[in-house]
Amino acid sequence: MIIELDCGNSFIKWRIIDAASQVLLSGVVGSTEELVRALEGARVSHELYHCRMVSVRSDEETACLEQCLAQKFGLRVLTARPASCLAGVRNGYVNYESLGLDRWMAVIAAYHLSAGACLVLDLGTAVTADFVAANGDHKGGFICPGLPLLRSQLRTHTRRIHYDAVASNQFMAEPLAPGRSTAEAVERGCALMLKGFVRSQVELAMAYWGDDYEVFLTGGDASVVADVLPRVRVVPDLIFIGLAIACPISS
Repeated sequence: MIIELDCGNSFIKWRIIDAASQVLLSGVVGSTEELVRALEGARVSHELYHCRMVSVRSDEETACLEQCLAQKFGLRVLTARPASCLAGVRNGYVNYESLGLDRWMAVIAAYHLSAGACLVLDLGTAVTADFVAANGDHKGGFICPGLPLLRSQLRTHTRRIHYDAVASNQFMAEPLAPGRSTAEAVERGCALMLKGFVRSQVELAMAYWGDDYEVFLTGGDASVVADVLPRVRVVPDLIFIGLAIACPISS
């Protein structure tokens, strides 16, 4: 079986797949210790042979995780690395090594799936947008705070804004009418900011390519903006698809 890891700034997403890329188990953890416990539980019913990983954490943190997996499970970890060109996509950053590897994996996956021009939107702790032309040229992209960061900034810097996660989920599920409480106003205001950002990315993609492009949407808050996109492919595992292309494993 193959372990795949997406090590973000806040969480580690993991899944175990078979040789046919069928997902057998998956989860999200907050630390290396939690990951080890989850994989120890998974090892009871699944033999773990290979591991591949994409990480946006520091080189030191990533190396420590690789070492931990090697010691605990005897795994050699294939880790995605920066590249100026991969799978037909030319990295658009002036310094290609500075493009976040999670974004790079998502871009590689989207271009592979579309075989043409595409807009890639990842809505997580941060929100990213990337543009890839039909010839594989990555034109660059944009980064802005996601809903978790927008909420936390308001709570941190505004004394009277306090409410819990339950209220947050409740008000996000309701129509985006003007809020009649602080929690409603914050949640709906942040959602509108996010929708406005997404609309602006679609407008830019249309300016580049007219209607001849695809939109790929991934990340935990994808459902918040799906309704404002004229056409969209929601692909929750987009980064893992790119990781498989960047780090192929032969039996």
